[in-house]
Amino acid sequence: MATLYITATPIGNLEDITYRAVRVLSQVDVIACEDTRHTRILLDRYNITGKRLIACHARNEDNSSDGIIKLLEEGLDIAYVSDAGTPGINDPGGKVVSAARKAGFEVVPVPGPSAVATLVSVAGFTGKTFTFEGFLSPKPGRRRSRLVQLLDRDETFIVYESPYRVAKLLADIADLAPQRQLTVGREMTKAFEQFISGTASEVLSALAQPKGEFAVLVHPSAAAEPDEED
Repeated sequence: MATLYITATPIGNLEDITYRAVRVLSQVDVIACEDTRHTRILLDRYNITGKRLIACHARNEDNSSDGIIKLLEEGLDIAYVSDAGTPGINDPGGKVVSAARKAGFEVVPVPGPSAVATLVSVAGFTGKTFTFEGFLSPKPGRRRSRLVQLLDRDETFIVYESPYRVAKLLADIADLAPQRQLTVGREMTKAFEQFISGTASEVLSALAQPKGEFAVLVHPSAAAEPDEED
C-alpha cells in the first residue's frame, strides 16, 4: 500500500534538513508542495531531480486532497511539504492527513524544523506548557481582544507575525502588559537572524525598520514563574 510522508523542511537555512527527509524526497513518486517553485529550490540544492510536483496549498487543499488520495490509490508514494518547517503547524497539511487516514493509507511523519520549537529552544523557557497561537487576526479589535485573553492567563504564549503588523502587535502588548518580557525571533536560521529580549517597548525600539518574518514569545509575569520545587 502506498504511503503519505509528512516531511519537515528548513525554515530558512537549507542545511537544516535531515538525512531521512532528503532520502524520502529522493525516493517518493510524487511531492505535494505548498508552492512548487519554493520546493524546487530545495530539491535543486540536494540534486533531487525528475520528481513530479503538485500544488497543495491553503486555497486548494480540499480539492488537492482528493487528487492526492487518487494518486495513493494508484500505488504512488507521496511526500507532502509546506514552504517551511513542519506541515500542519500553522501551515496546510491537516486536511491531506485526515483524508489519507480516512481512506486507509499509512501516514508517516518525517520530523524536522519548526519555527515555534526553534524560538522556544533559545528563549530560556523553563515551564512545562505554552500556548501556540499562530497568526493573530489582522483586524485590530480582534487582535487586541485575543491578546487580552492570552495575557490574562499569565502563561507563556507564542505568536507569528509579518513585518507589516509586528509593530502594531508589539504596541498592543506594550499597552496591555508593559512589564511582560518577550523573546522575539526575526528571520530565524537565515543570514540576518536576530533574537531580541526585553519588554514590548524595548523590542519595538530595537526594530526601527522591521523586516522578515517574526515569532514572538511572551513570557509569564515574574509572579507566575514556577518554583523549582513545582
